[in-house]
Amino acid sequence: MGTRFDLMTNALGAKLAKRIAGINSVIEQSSLPKTVQHLAMLRASQINGCGFCVDLHTKEAAADGETAVRLNLVAVWRESTVFTGAERAALALAEEGTRIADAHPGVSDRTWAEVREHYDDDQIAMLVSLIALINATNRLNVIVCNPGGSYEAGMLAAASS
Repeated sequence: MGTRFDLMTNALGAKLAKRIAGINSVIEQSSLPKTVQHLAMLRASQINGCGFCVDLHTKEAAADGETAVRLNLVAVWRESTVFTGAERAALALAEEGTRIADAHPGVSDRTWAEVREHYDDDQIAMLVSLIALINATNRLNVIVCNPGGSYEAGMLAAASS
């Protein structure tokens, strides 16, 4: 499988990618824990079947010190004991926010209450934005068939600077 279209070699595509990177930079620099950011982006990417993003977020999380055990258990986090209550709330929000079309009424009141219990307003703003952004990014990569496997930690930061 090869990439259908390289957004980065298209002037408008590259401009869009820089804007996305700028939004991501705001989220990365926020008080939302980096571990939570990695876990939520990885889970949404798994659900959306985005090989490129699963590759990227797994490797970036590992580079930031995340363990292989936890990364391997993200897909089955509900049946795992390695995630904190705050991480579980973020993973539930990532799943429900990603599967909006699959689950009426979208994000449950229970999940929202758990998120409110663990995060302040600024962190919630960043978590909600991160989930929306990763879903958009997943869709961009899936549409153009951007495959996973060749990403190396730090490549995204280097490309967006």
